[in-house]
Amino acid sequence: MFEELSNRLSAVFKELRGHGKLSEANITDACRDIRRALLEADVNYVVAREVLEKVKTKAIGTGVLESIHPGQMFVKVFHDELVALLGEPAPLATGSPLIIMLCGLQGSGKTTTCAKLAKLLLKQGRHPLLIAADLQRPAAITQLESLGQQISVPVHARRDTQNPLDVLSSGLAEAESLKRNTIILDTAGRLDIDEDLMAQLTALRETARPQEVLFVADAALGQRAVEIVTRFHTASPLTGLILTRLDGDSRGGAALSMRHVTGCPIKFIGTGEKLDAFEVFDSRRLASRLLGMGDIVGLVERAQEAINLEDAAKLEEKLRKQTFDLDDMLVQIRHIKKLGPLGQVLGMIPGAPKLPDPAVAEKQFKRTEAILLSMTPLERRKPEILNAKRRQRIARGSGNTVSQVNTLLQQFATMRKMMKSKGRFKDLLGQMGMKF
Repeated sequence: MFEELSNRLSAVFKELRGHGKLSEANITDACRDIRRALLEADVNYVVAREVLEKVKTKAIGTGVLESIHPGQMFVKVFHDELVALLGEPAPLATGSPLIIMLCGLQGSGKTTTCAKLAKLLLKQGRHPLLIAADLQRPAAITQLESLGQQISVPVHARRDTQNPLDVLSSGLAEAESLKRNTIILDTAGRLDIDEDLMAQLTALRETARPQEVLFVADAALGQRAVEIVTRFHTASPLTGLILTRLDGDSRGGAALSMRHVTGCPIKFIGTGEKLDAFEVFDSRRLASRLLGMGDIVGLVERAQEAINLEDAAKLEEKLRKQTFDLDDMLVQIRHIKKLGPLGQVLGMIPGAPKLPDPAVAEKQFKRTEAILLSMTPLERRKPEILNAKRRQRIARGSGNTVSQVNTLLQQFATMRKMMKSKGRFKDLLGQMGMKF
């Protein structure tokens, strides 16, 4: 998430921390480098200029220069200004039924976001209904129906009309008959803004009278983001923003610009392709991740959802009794995979190593899992019985070489020793097949 921008900012802050004392010249140079990094990350130039002017003024005027750790104080000033730019978290409106209308350009991930939002609201005890009012894209209705089935949420769709207002009216009636207290409306997008799209959104808003109108924006939208979101906001006043594909965009500066320009809060962020890769937005946590400070709270929340407490207790017992085996290693690999892409997970841990190439690490994970799955349950419980013949069979079954099987077993033996001495996190991941 914001990988390129995060790396650039980290480099600037590292240089600042190297100075025993800071001067106004140091701060001016740092602000210039940060502005350049923000602009290259597609942050709107007006936004970048305003933010850095505030940072420079506060850094020079709040005792940073005289601080015992001036470099760290400067980072805190920038962090606080970044939090202010991103805005405070804003909960969804209340109401029964709560009507949420999603809008945005075609290709922004709007339809998938409908399902992600519905799944999140299900966990909060609400009972959503999805309305397929995107009649512009041929596959939109089928896609939403498929997603609704995956999360067990009803979808109202009609193929006998090309008028989205007809779909909306019958959808609202169905929601009432099914006693659904949350309605999520998927609307049509275009490859670019046009008057027909704006008129359609206005008509839908006037009919549905939604408490929430959320603009779904691809984080890779770039410098056009400000213009596009402003046009939507003018035509149909927005109540919030949803940023999608934050996992896939290395720049993502559009996210910082849209909040500032519209004044609309960022309410949710999409962090992956899976339907549960969707988070309530928290400006402090996102700013910390952006500045390389990690997000332990977010990681714990993911772990709580992905890891069974009973499994965790069993693992703790095995570690204490030093009976950790290859079966347990397989379970832990699957748990880590549930947390999300490895590079993203490491980014949530303060001080954790950055992956030179996350794709290589993911490939190593899959290789390790394939080797373990090619073993029998007895072999995973008792790796000491793995003779040359068994290793050859495992190599053939997993599509790897005997050398790779031997390497995994050597790493496992080292891991056991390291667990006894409580080795560092980086070393532990290294023994699981990830090189740094």
